Amino acid sequence: MNNKVILLASGGLDSTTMAYWLLDKGIDFIPLFIKYGQHCVDTELETLKNVLPKTHINKIEIIDISSVYKYSSSKFINEINLWEDAITADDLYIPYRNILILTLAASFAQSLNIKEVYSAFINSNHAKEIDCSKEFFSRMGMMLGEYGAIKIKMPFLEMTKFEVAQIGIKVKAPIGKTFSCQASSEIPCGACPNCVDRLEALNNL
Repeated sequence: MNNKVILLASGGLDSTTMAYWLLDKGIDFIPLFIKYGQHCVDTELETLKNVLPKTHINKIEIIDISSVYKYSSSKFINEINLWEDAITADDLYIPYRNILILTLAASFAQSLNIKEVYSAFINSNHAKEIDCSKEFFSRMGMMLGEYGAIKIKMPFLEMTKFEVAQIGIKVKAPIGKTFSCQASSEIPCGACPNCVDRLEALNNL
């Protein structure tokens, strides 16, 4: 197993692009999907199976920590009615989500004697959460590397969503089939931070 890496995969544009980018560079990976109680979990997982290279669909590993957020008021956990309810970016906040995800991935990797975890997180201009910033990801990666044997690799961290989409086209990733809406579990709302970033990127291609 130690000749592979772990890829945090969600079926979104960024992680899907990274899957094909890794293979283009000759790096094999195990896709790791985290269930943390997101209302769109079924759509995300089904999308992931549709966008991953066929050679890696049966390699998907799933970790379920949904009970951590069972009392959360986040609208990313408790889906709203898009036709009746107003929503802001603040309503989508999930405390410490990315800390949990990165720590879980590092722990999972170490249990398999895998040395590297790849994450496709980028420094979003629209996400308001402190754990979505470039500074946070850099410090988190340094901490996990310093206090453990796992290196967190974030090659897209300095890029915009548009730049990632350009890479996606270059490596022939099916970015048009990806899904990453925070507010709706079925039809992308077009207004949440994830949708805004994705639509801007695709419209600019």
